[in-house]
Amino acid sequence: MGVLYEDVVEIRLAEKAGDPTVITVNCPDKTGLGCDLCRIILLFGLSISRGDASTDGKWCYIVFWVMGRPTTRWALLKKRLLEVCPSYLSTSGISYFRPENQQPKQPDVFLLKFWCCYDRKGLLHDVTEVLCELELTIKRVKVSTTPDGRVMDLFFVTDTRELLHTKKRQEETIHHLRVALRDTIMSCEIELVGPEVTACSQGSPFLPSAITGDMFSLELPNGRPSGSIASNPISVTMDNTLSPSHTLVQIHCQDHKGLVYDIMRTLKDYNIQVSYGRFFVNSKRSCEVELFVRQADEKKIIDPNKQNSLCSRLRMELLRPLRVSVVSRGPDTELVVANPVELSGRGRPLVFYDVTLALKMLNTSIFSVEIGRHMISGREWEVYRILLDEGDGCSLSRKKLEEGVRNRLMGWE
Repeated sequence: MGVLYEDVVEIRLAEKAGDPTVITVNCPDKTGLGCDLCRIILLFGLSISRGDASTDGKWCYIVFWVMGRPTTRWALLKKRLLEVCPSYLSTSGISYFRPENQQPKQPDVFLLKFWCCYDRKGLLHDVTEVLCELELTIKRVKVSTTPDGRVMDLFFVTDTRELLHTKKRQEETIHHLRVALRDTIMSCEIELVGPEVTACSQGSPFLPSAITGDMFSLELPNGRPSGSIASNPISVTMDNTLSPSHTLVQIHCQDHKGLVYDIMRTLKDYNIQVSYGRFFVNSKRSCEVELFVRQADEKKIIDPNKQNSLCSRLRMELLRPLRVSVVSRGPDTELVVANPVELSGRGRPLVFYDVTLALKMLNTSIFSVEIGRHMISGREWEVYRILLDEGDGCSLSRKKLEEGVRNRLMGWE
């Protein structure tokens, strides 16, 4: 069994610069496995250039060709991929080992609180980068700048390694923050908090009507919203004639960061099982996807209403996987970024990292930040409200600011 476990995930590194790294997953199947794997690949900042997947309903074989970075921690990536693969024991027929009979443990939430003696452009991104490297997942953020220019940051985080309760892990975190922030940081504390504290820290549960209008619409727009894919329209079609037991879903669209994840999370939310799939991104960044799927009852998608609903949702998720808007907040400017939350409760990886990086590259300072989850139009959204500091005179127009943040999030920079 140890050999089988080692063979579950294999990573063959690129032989030369510009070549893809090949990730192979061979394990018991489960609905949504493709989504979980793609989410981790996205979390590690990798892009999928090609993929193949097949399953007999019990065992699956998946291959991803990914483009990495020199700093990619491949051993850690393998470990994280193994953690979402169903155990070999889940195929033994012993009900005790079946994942559905095991209640997932909710991770402990910790408050990371620190003061900085002065603000500077890129400060928040530098903190976010450290937390991502340490595998600390940001759940809530409250950042405030005092009138005298000092900054108080409150980060509510969970630890992927589940070690933040230990003195060693806390000291490691504080050390990395002090190295990154140098003489800027004044004090830093970490403490375990209860759910009532994180609930109180979330801020107002209400969003202004200027934000909740078209920004959270689940309907396909008549015209294309700003920043959409005008030169390469999205095509989603279904065909039930090519297979006696599966529906073929064909997708043609422009590539963007996390595209395969967006497709897989949508299918997972609809409880659609992928039996065979292939996707490919060509040199012009155009993506072709073919998926043979079936419903949870192992039948084709025959109902026209179900077909139309799934096709419309896929088009929407590929057209607007994230929502970006720059609005007025009294006399100030607020950047609002939102992404839908999976039905499993997971948010999209690295959104806050990319937003803060975009603002750093745009030479724009942040005055305060609020991150929260809101139920809008019957769906849960993760909403980032970032009040921009325009005290030094931001030269960018709101349109340029919105485009810069969207392009970074979509990987079009």
